[in-house]
Amino acid sequence: MSDLATTADLDSRLEGHRTELTGYCYRMLGSAFEAEDAVQDTLVRAWRNIDKFEGRSSLRSWLYRIATNVCLDMLNAGNKRARPMDLTAAAPLAQAALTPRADNVWLEPMPDARVLPSVSDPAEAAVAKESVRLAFMAALQQLPPKQRAVLILREVLAWKASEVAELIDTSVASVNSALQRARATLAETPKDDTATSDPLDEEQQKLLDRYVAAFEGYDMKALTELLAEDAVMTMPPFDLWLQGTSDITGFMSTMGAACANGRLLPVSVNGSPGFAQYKPDPDNGGFMPWSIQVIEISAGRIAGFHCFLDTERWFPLFGVPLHLDD
Repeated sequence: MSDLATTADLDSRLEGHRTELTGYCYRMLGSAFEAEDAVQDTLVRAWRNIDKFEGRSSLRSWLYRIATNVCLDMLNAGNKRARPMDLTAAAPLAQAALTPRADNVWLEPMPDARVLPSVSDPAEAAVAKESVRLAFMAALQQLPPKQRAVLILREVLAWKASEVAELIDTSVASVNSALQRARATLAETPKDDTATSDPLDEEQQKLLDRYVAAFEGYDMKALTELLAEDAVMTMPPFDLWLQGTSDITGFMSTMGAACANGRLLPVSVNGSPGFAQYKPDPDNGGFMPWSIQVIEISAGRIAGFHCFLDTERWFPLFGVPLHLDD
């Protein structure tokens, strides 16, 4: 095992890269669970092949090479994960229908703690957060797999072109060409002007506090005052999405009325503020899980809230309880 002296030492060194590798694989795959599977596969392969690690590159670079190959193999099926607005037009409230699609269609939420390693440089931390936001993740899904890898390695992780070329066994010219094509594709995607400070500034925190009060009180008038006029609401696994305050609050007052008088617990998700949403539990009392919400803020308003409804998967991932008492 050369200078990686002991089994415990190797375990520790490999495990030390888990969070950043999960972030990389998540950006590549768009799925929280596939990303964690890919990282586990990467670490197992590294363990089994450690005698082949010649030390010409760093252990980190070697792990990224393995992770890239794992992700490219997983992406060979050609599946592109999406948000509801990437698949259909907004539905007017009068035509709202809850039609589910398969799990592998959807871009999935991810807790920040699983993909954003601690860094001391605020600028580096900001780039990392921006690069897991839902809009950027959706844009990445439009890129062919190798272009996706090049863009993430070069622009998010700040690798040199020569390092990326070595990693994916190609030339520097090919890396630069792939990066240029990837940038051109992203430039064609609609501009995302949602953003939050890190940490939240005072006005953003006040906005979220007002949102919690309005949502838990199911006060549609107060909620309307907080939403941008063109705000968006999505609810994967349903492909329905709504745009505009009247359709959103109209839906919440009719088809979504069972969520009235619920509770919101804060979570950090996809570089954005978010909440674990609970609704009243008529059978057991207290509150039952309903969704993980990702909140987007723009110009002092709530520009979007995206509700991921598969609670049996999401609530354990985010470490929040599956039931709240009164």
